[in-house]
Amino acid sequence: MSFIYALLFLLAAMLLAAHLFTRKIKAQVEAALPPQGRFVDVPGARLHVVEKGSGPPLLLIHGLMGNLCNYTYGVVDRLAGRYRVIAVDRPGSGYSVRHDGTPADLPTQADAMAALIDALKLDRSPVIVGHSLGGALALCIAQRHPAKVAALALLAPLTQDPGEISPAFNGIRITQPWLQVLLGWTLAVPVSMRTKDKVLAVVFGPEAVPADFGTRGGGLLGVRPSHYVAGCRDLAAAGHGIGDQVAAYARMTLPVRVLYGRGDQILNPQVQGQGLVDALPGATLELIDGGHMIPITAPQACADFIARVADEAAAPAAQAA
Repeated sequence: MSFIYALLFLLAAMLLAAHLFTRKIKAQVEAALPPQGRFVDVPGARLHVVEKGSGPPLLLIHGLMGNLCNYTYGVVDRLAGRYRVIAVDRPGSGYSVRHDGTPADLPTQADAMAALIDALKLDRSPVIVGHSLGGALALCIAQRHPAKVAALALLAPLTQDPGEISPAFNGIRITQPWLQVLLGWTLAVPVSMRTKDKVLAVVFGPEAVPADFGTRGGGLLGVRPSHYVAGCRDLAAAGHGIGDQVAAYARMTLPVRVLYGRGDQILNPQVQGQGLVDALPGATLELIDGGHMIPITAPQACADFIARVADEAAAPAAQAA
């Protein structure tokens, strides 16, 4: 019996040490990478947004375990000379807060983004840019709130049931809420620090991970407990209802354009990109050299692509005027 007590004491001591280490790292990360923008309250969330420029609005939504720094890294400044660019941390990600009890499913997040569009008083419906899981969210917004969307510019988007999930996300395949919180505040940070090079090699592959991804690209924000918990819940909820979303593609009428890296190791360009194009009338797919993280590794190509979509969306309104 004494052996069991000793083992329990050792386990408790290890968890306490991991918790204290996590709190220290969290404080250091937040001191080094404070919020860049302002906060907007919407139902179920408090959203952190960065705005730059003026002109037709663009709403940029990041992917799973990402944050708005994925866009401020190189895309935002390339567009801000002609557009009002709004980059947002999805609920729970970056510095955005998902309120307790608010689901992580795509429809709930879509409604939060629609409320953000209203709160920012975007008189002209924005072109919504979605990367990865943000692409699935952009499609959901367009289906639930079509009057609030001018067009979609999707970067390596999730558009179909992903089936087998990339091993890069094995660390967040935790479905029990209590365990998500426990791991987030104890073991997740030290484990992620040990495995980050291997994980990022897959996420960015076949391209190299930029040396400044942790700081300028916001990678370090992903080690915070709240971000880990949000990632677990986003992943667990990602597949809920996506079948209904896929079935509705054929009824969508707004412009949808897709850009993918040929070497993407997270999502299959043919399954996810061409699969959407085959199901959605008028949608188009462009391929470039690169992997999954093209907003960071190919910011000029992404900015040019987004600008083309925005100009295309604006053309009918200009003709009507």
